Parts: sequence; C-alpha cells; structure tokens
Amino acid sequence: MQYLLMLYSDESGWDAMSEVERGHGIAAYTAYTEALQKAGALAGSNRLQPSASATTVRLKDGKPNVLDGPYAESKEQLGGYYLIEAADLDAALAWAARCPGAGHGTIEVRPVWSM
Repeated sequence: MQYLLMLYSDESGWDAMSEVERGHGIAAYTAYTEALQKAGALAGSNRLQPSASATTVRLKDGKPNVLDGPYAESKEQLGGYYLIEAADLDAALAWAARCPGAGHGTIEVRPVWSM
C-alpha cells in the first residue's frame, strides 16, 4: 500500500542554520532517501518551494477565487513529501519515525486512496 509522508517544519529554520548544520541536514536526508531506495519503499519524493510561492484556489459562487499564499497560517509549513510503499500503517509509521524531519518538525502519514 502507498502512504504519503508529508514533512512539516518552520521553513525559516533553514535560513537560521549555519553552513555546517545545513550540510548535516542534507546528509541526513540523503541517507534517509537512500535507505528508502535500498528497501524498495521509495515511490517518489520532492522538496517544495517556500510557502510564500503558493497559490490557493477556491470556488466561490462557482467561479475560481485565486489567492496568493498558502491555505492556512501556521507555525509549520509543508516543505516536502515522500511517497512510499509499505506493508501497513505500522511500517509506514516506522519509516516516518526515521525521517530526519521528525526531529525538528512533524511528519503526517496518510494512506493513498488508490483510484
């Protein structure tokens, strides 16, 4: 079954890091991604542009209402995702717990509804 691991964190934290800290962060995510690949669990992954680049669309009276920015104000922003294959929710949660983002943000785990 596929699960989406959505990585939320305070996106301003990256700018506050030193070059050494950023290097450690990149290395941690690289190792995590390689572990997913080696296990045959990785179906896809990407980092997202900052939330300020988001555009939100809602229908209002049947017409699109387009707004600059994310849908909700929050202390943590969706910064990226991993789409994984896992046998069950427990296996997906185990992968989420190993994600470097779990140490400084939140990992939301959601099963993908196969269409």
